[in-house]
Amino acid sequence: MSAELWCARLGQVPYGAAREMQTRLEAERLDGEVPDVLLLLEHPPVYTKGRRAEPAELGMGEDWYRMQGIEVTETDRGGRVTYHGPGQLVGYPIVSLAAYGDDVTAYIRGLERVMIGSLGDVGISAGVIGGLTGVWAGPKELLQATVRDEEAAVEVTAGTLRKIGSIGVHVNRGVTTHGFAMNVNNDLQPFEWIVPCGIEGCRMTSVCRELGAEHDMAAFMDVVAKRFCEVYDRDVTDVPRERLGLAAPVA
Repeated sequence: MSAELWCARLGQVPYGAAREMQTRLEAERLDGEVPDVLLLLEHPPVYTKGRRAEPAELGMGEDWYRMQGIEVTETDRGGRVTYHGPGQLVGYPIVSLAAYGDDVTAYIRGLERVMIGSLGDVGISAGVIGGLTGVWAGPKELLQATVRDEEAAVEVTAGTLRKIGSIGVHVNRGVTTHGFAMNVNNDLQPFEWIVPCGIEGCRMTSVCRELGAEHDMAAFMDVVAKRFCEVYDRDVTDVPRERLGLAAPVA
C-alpha cells in the first residue's frame, strides 16, 4: 500500500511566508506529526539566491531589481539565482527520504521525472541536459542526443533548448524543503535581467510560450500532483491550508 501524501494548494504566497511554512512543516515531519506534504503555490515577484549564488548573476545590482518591484532574498536551498513570479507553479515537497534510502540524488532525479512527465502530459517535449541543472524544452531527438553531451550549451545559447523548470533543494536530517519551479503562464522578462541558475546564454520558456496560449493552472496542478504520486509511490490527499495550521488567508 502506498504511503499518504498531503497536497495543499495555497494560491499566491510571499516567499518569506512560504519559507516559514516549510520550516514548521519540516519540524512536524521530523517528529512524525504529518506525512509527506506537497505545497503547490505561486509567489509574488522575487529573485532568490541559492547557496552557490554569485553577485555577477544579479548584474544590475540588487537595488535596481527592487526598483522594478522585485524582491531579492537569500535562501538556504542549493543552486544559484532564479526568479519566481505569478503564473509560475512552485512545488515545495516536505518529504522524508528514509523511504528512499536517504538518497538525495535519487530524489532529485525523481523531481526531474515529475516535471518531464507533467510537461509531456500537456504536449511539451522536455528532458535534462548533462552538466546543466533543471528541465529543458526542445526537440525530443535533440534532448535524447544531448543528455550527456557537454556541447549542449551551444544548443542552449542558440535557443534550440529552452529552460522551463528549475530544481533547488535543502535536506535537514533526511527531510527535504524547497523543491521545483515550472514556468506556466509567468512573465519571462525578469529572467532576461539575470544569469538564470548561473547558466550563461540560458533561454527561458514556459508552458504558455511553448503551446501558444495560456494554460489552466489548476489543471496543471492536477497533472503535477498525479505525476508526483506516481514517481514517489504516494497516495494523494488534498488538504485545505487549515489542516496544516494555516488558518489565516494567504495573500
